[in-house]
Amino acid sequence: MLGVFGEAARLSAGERRTVLETVVDTAGLPLVVGVTGLATAPVLEEARLVREVVGDRLAGLMVQVNSPDPQVVAAHLNAVHEATGAGIVVQDYPETSRVTIGTADLVRAVHAVPSAVAVKAEAPPTPSAVAGLTAELDVPVFGGLGGLGLLDELAAGAAGAMTGFSCPEGLIACVEAWRSGGHDAAREAYLPYLPLVMNFEAQAGIGLALRKEAIRRRGLITESGVRPPAPRLPEALVPQLERHLAALPKEVR
Repeated sequence: MLGVFGEAARLSAGERRTVLETVVDTAGLPLVVGVTGLATAPVLEEARLVREVVGDRLAGLMVQVNSPDPQVVAAHLNAVHEATGAGIVVQDYPETSRVTIGTADLVRAVHAVPSAVAVKAEAPPTPSAVAGLTAELDVPVFGGLGGLGLLDELAAGAAGAMTGFSCPEGLIACVEAWRSGGHDAAREAYLPYLPLVMNFEAQAGIGLALRKEAIRRRGLITESGVRPPAPRLPEALVPQLERHLAALPKEVR
C-alpha cells in the first residue's frame, strides 16, 4: 500500500489513513506499506500513522534510500524501526528519490540494519544490481520498475517483483513458472504481457495514467484520474490501450 504508483506522495495524511483503513478492513493478508519522505522526522510521522492503523498486520515498512552514504542510510532505517518496531523493506529507487547509492554501499547499509526484511532494487540496470545484492544479503531482493526486468532479475536471484504493473497476474505467472520450470517456462509465461510491460506502460511521464486507465477498464477501480503534476492520459493512446488489453490471456481481461 501507499507506494509510488499509489500516488502516496500526493495524498494528505487523512487520505493516507483512509487508504490504510480501507485495505485493513477488506484484505486478510500481511501488509507492506510505503512511506514517502526522505528525511527521518517526516518518515517517522508517516510510519507512526501506519503502525497505528495497521497494527500487527504490518509485515514491513518500505522506506527509501535517502543518501549515498551507507551510514546515513542505516541510521535513518534504524530510527524508523526503533520508533515503530516494524520490519524494514529497503527501497532503492533513484528515479523518485534522486539519490544514487552504489550496490556495495547499499549492501553495507542493509547489513547495519538488523530489522531489514527485504530490499526492493529499482536502480537500473536492475539485473546486475539484484545479482550484487543477492550475493551478499540473506534477505529477499525484489525487482520493480513496472516489471521491465523481471525475467532477468529472477535469473540474477530476485525473489519476485513488487511493482505497479496493471496486470499483476502476469508477474505472478512469470514467477510461478520460474519456480516450477526455470527460465524457458518463465519466458513463455511472460511473453503475452511484454508488449504492455515494455512498450506501452513504460512510456515516460504517462505511465501512471496508462496503468490507472488499464486497471479501470479491467473493472478494479471506478475512476482513473491522476493528480497534478502527473500528466493525464493522451486520448490518442486509448485505442492502443484497448488493443493491448484485448491481446492479454482471456482469464486476465
